[in-house]
Amino acid sequence: MKNWGSALFPLSILLALTALTFWLRYATEMPEERRDGKNRHDPDYIITDATLRKLDQTGRLKYTLIAADIRHYPDNDSTDLTKPNLVYLHASRPTVTMSADRGHISEDGEQADFSGNVRIHRAATAKDEAMIATMPQLTVLPDEEKAYTKSPVLITQGQSWAKGVGMQVDNRAQTYVLESQAFAVLESSHAKKKKP
Repeated sequence: MKNWGSALFPLSILLALTALTFWLRYATEMPEERRDGKNRHDPDYIITDATLRKLDQTGRLKYTLIAADIRHYPDNDSTDLTKPNLVYLHASRPTVTMSADRGHISEDGEQADFSGNVRIHRAATAKDEAMIATMPQLTVLPDEEKAYTKSPVLITQGQSWAKGVGMQVDNRAQTYVLESQAFAVLESSHAKKKKP
């Protein structure tokens, strides 16, 4: 009669090694690359010469966004803009336009980051000359009518000018607050009256 106990030991080692081999194969196997296009950063739509208008609940125009090119990316739900112009029109306030070379809108649409030759233009009124602010970067919160930057800023209005680093803009309150290193040369209204 054969001794089965001595044959079981090598057989159990062989079964354990086989199980370990299968486990190692699945543990170290690379995940298969997805081929559904969800990992690609390609636009799912491109709009050229676009004009978008945002209305409030009463149907009044809040702002208009004009862009030479709008590209939406489905992988992160972001939107890139070329030559964006954000225009605020209001019956009792001067028109304000914020423009740049490029723009990027967050996935929730609450924030737009403008970069490259950023410019804010507040139209002239019967009382005040037009105001222009220039900077390299500006973060805009369109629905709140606010914007801010940590970049150097130059503001000009007629012969007056101010510069500083960082700025807070509140379009509803019509305020432009320089945060630091502010320096200004202001033309007095008395000097304006004396000019021939």
